[in-house]
Amino acid sequence: MKAVGLTEFGGPEVLQVLDLPVPEAGPGEIRIRVHAAAVNPVDTLLRKGIAHVADIEPPYVPGMDAAGVVDQIGEGTDTDLAVGDNVMAVVLLSGTQGAYAEQIVVPAESVVRTPVGLSHVEAATLPMNSLTARMALDLLDLPAGATIVVTGAAGAVGGSAVQLAKADGYRVIADAAPQDEQLVKDLGADIVLPRGAEFPELVRKEVPDGADGLIDTAGIAAQALRAVRDGGRAAASALSSKGTEERGITTQNTFVPHYVREHAKLVRIQQLAEEGRLVPRVGQTLPAEQADKAHRLLEEGGLRGRVVLTF
Repeated sequence: MKAVGLTEFGGPEVLQVLDLPVPEAGPGEIRIRVHAAAVNPVDTLLRKGIAHVADIEPPYVPGMDAAGVVDQIGEGTDTDLAVGDNVMAVVLLSGTQGAYAEQIVVPAESVVRTPVGLSHVEAATLPMNSLTARMALDLLDLPAGATIVVTGAAGAVGGSAVQLAKADGYRVIADAAPQDEQLVKDLGADIVLPRGAEFPELVRKEVPDGADGLIDTAGIAAQALRAVRDGGRAAASALSSKGTEERGITTQNTFVPHYVREHAKLVRIQQLAEEGRLVPRVGQTLPAEQADKAHRLLEEGGLRGRVVLTF
């Protein structure tokens, strides 16, 4: 089968088309014929050698989001899926097991049906971003009606956090650059304030005692904590700064690999997408052979949606 991966770490140019054996689904596993794989920041870290399993030999195949069609179910696997079903999956990176491949094998818990009405490309943008946002909200563990601040709200994970927070019944205050203000409002934020150094003080004008919680996807937790009340809670993405604990604020980092088998949470994401309460965001679509270009686009920044590779 065709896959895209690397045999040495480096820039986007190290990505190459590989010819790998077709994997077989074992007990508890499902094989997917991949039609689309989203490109995420973690993929670039793998490519650079920052995020990889040290005792696994190359080649390495990136990719944590896939959408396609079930083409094999392992013996004895407990699932309501059938061969031929359209599905999306979150993929735990390990050696050649990434999503940039024509066929992948994943645990059955990591797979759900594609939301009705969505294409493979659209569905591929949902699992990892949404599960990361879901984990952040779970870490905050705040009662409905609480006020949550989301930084990086125009980004893929930040946008998912805004939408999932609203679905959970929270009041959301989000940041945005001027050109992204309408986008973040459309995602459902109750209050959108200018991003930048003054953002925490602007939040305090809206909520004098401070917000109950913070989801930081912009890597500015140390600064943004000023917007959180004493004794509040904060969750930062695994790629962002942790911030410093102060004023009794509990700060934790998300780590989405811990959620790859959280099937019920993935089903809820599917349901919200079908209800139109969680919107897929595609920035650009490229054939898998142009994965190097996709990585360059991601690292240049400014995208308001994921680059998706097609197979």
